[in-house]
Amino acid sequence: MVDDPTAVPRPDDHGRMVTASDTHRAIDAVWRIESARLIAGLARMVRDVGLAEDLAQDALVAALERWPRTGVPDNPGAWLMAAAKRRAIDGFRRDRMLERKHQELGAELEARIESAVPDLDAALDDPVGDDLLRLVFTCCHPVLGTEARVALTLRMLGGLSTEEIARAFLVPTPTIAQRIVRAKRTLTESRVPFEVPLANELPARLASVLEVVYLIFNEGYSATAGDDWVRPALCEDALRLGRILAGLVPGEAEVHGLVALMEIQASRLGARVGPGGEPVLLLDQDRRRWDYLLIRRGLAALEKAASLGGGLGPYGLQAAIAACHARARTAAETDWVRMAALYDALARAAPSPVVELNRAVALGMAFGPAAGLALADQLTGIASLRNYHLLPSVRGDLLAKLGRADEARAEFERAASLTRNERERALLLARARECESAPA
Repeated sequence: MVDDPTAVPRPDDHGRMVTASDTHRAIDAVWRIESARLIAGLARMVRDVGLAEDLAQDALVAALERWPRTGVPDNPGAWLMAAAKRRAIDGFRRDRMLERKHQELGAELEARIESAVPDLDAALDDPVGDDLLRLVFTCCHPVLGTEARVALTLRMLGGLSTEEIARAFLVPTPTIAQRIVRAKRTLTESRVPFEVPLANELPARLASVLEVVYLIFNEGYSATAGDDWVRPALCEDALRLGRILAGLVPGEAEVHGLVALMEIQASRLGARVGPGGEPVLLLDQDRRRWDYLLIRRGLAALEKAASLGGGLGPYGLQAAIAACHARARTAAETDWVRMAALYDALARAAPSPVVELNRAVALGMAFGPAAGLALADQLTGIASLRNYHLLPSVRGDLLAKLGRADEARAEFERAASLTRNERERALLLARARECESAPA
């Protein structure tokens, strides 16, 4: 007898043998890839970000009900869009009790939806008319506070859960949930237009947009939770948005700095994962697997940022740090002294506990593990890092290098207990086991 009925293969409408659990995993993967474009396309049609997300969720429910029987369609994004459009039209048609003005608005929206191009990818070809870019700027409108802009855009564009966003912010999940609900309500009540702002409005909204794009990239580069160490689709979305922004505001050094940083970081994606999906840390990576086209693009963007004058900003400085790795043919050739100096500059330009933690790593590599550990130890009392798994991970690495194996093992085990990424947890526990066999 099979305990889990979802694991029993059954034929779908095409005669293919599939299990319900297989289909649900496929739906989850499709949602991660398609949700941003789906919400963006719907927001362009209905001019309401909150309504667009509701319609997208309705389409997801329809997929969960139908796809286990019919199988995942060849073009799942188009299927979800068509389902969401039907839900929107049905909703407008049902609302016959509204006053004439609202009925006219419903008819106008219905006509707009009916005439919309169903192929999402085709609608994204024009860089200035990009629905995803419109969605970013809508969610980053000045009517919202900075934290609300970032949280809402990550939710809408990155397809991230509320918990994943909270992890990125190092704040409680209910706090993020409240921000998102309030932000959607504010956008609706303020009738914020779904559009790319005019040139004179760009500076006020650019910093928040850059932060959003980078956080999306980071979630793809090092997934907060789940079974995958990396989520390349998120990196690709962030890179694409960054390149579009660079074309829209070519005179902004920090835009080029962010693009440089993402290009260089993305060059390592193929080397960050081993044959079994296990994480491969930077210094252990096979650098022949790095994408040197992306590195060249990143170095060119960094040069562009520097050429605009005024010195490098926080993103440019991080790109310069990444370039130290990119220029080193082997891990041993990395210029850690220069990297430590760049982290010093970054700590002055954009001080934060996470920057200090990264600076501790650089100091440990440049001047010995004791120097790095001294700084890392100073960060243990900071509230925002209390449950941040990379702090005990860094301390464990530095303690191991100092021969303090028992302390290192405890730190790696603590880091493993804090991470929600299964691949990362396995890596940290493996490092803890190595400490058990280390010579006293």
